[in-house]
Amino acid sequence: MASPLALAYDPSPLQDFCVADKASNVFVNGQVCKDPAMVSASDFAFSGLQNAGDTANPFGSKVTLVDVKALPGLNTLGIAMARLDLAAGGLNPPHTHPRATEVLTVVEGEMYVGYLDTNGTLFSKVLHKGDVFVFPKGLVHFEFNFGDCPAFGIAGLSSQNPGLVRVADSLFGASPAITNEVLAKAFRIDAATVQRIKAQFATKK
Repeated sequence: MASPLALAYDPSPLQDFCVADKASNVFVNGQVCKDPAMVSASDFAFSGLQNAGDTANPFGSKVTLVDVKALPGLNTLGIAMARLDLAAGGLNPPHTHPRATEVLTVVEGEMYVGYLDTNGTLFSKVLHKGDVFVFPKGLVHFEFNFGDCPAFGIAGLSSQNPGLVRVADSLFGASPAITNEVLAKAFRIDAATVQRIKAQFATKK
């Protein structure tokens, strides 16, 4: 009998490859396979991670994700990657990847990174060029550049489709909105404060 734990991960490939067929309208858990006769080397290639992401936004950060949507050859392989760019003072705000563990390598600059376990304990560290840090699957984590120079890193993720849940955006920018009463009680603040915070996320991207 298979372990139930195995069901929580991306499906294992049953052939050499299963390139995602972007033209298919069939909805499955993952992506439909392209006809192998129509597969080419370009299905396994992605260009662009050499370019810095645009950090001209309120957070001063940009994540360039290479998942199955960007690279069809990742389908069924259980892996993805990303480039994280942080301007000086930039933040990749607290978020989770519900389907993936993440391992981050700092390529340039310094980053203060951390995650919270299910007991609310913070595990954090200042990373320098060449340092690596692991964020366990599904746990809330962040990256912050407290330095004077831009920083960037490359991350590997253990899913072809890791998912992203930004904590603040999800709670205060939900559509339809979570009621003010729920958020006020959860954060021990008044409804007027909740409304002011919601206004900051009304045009979330």
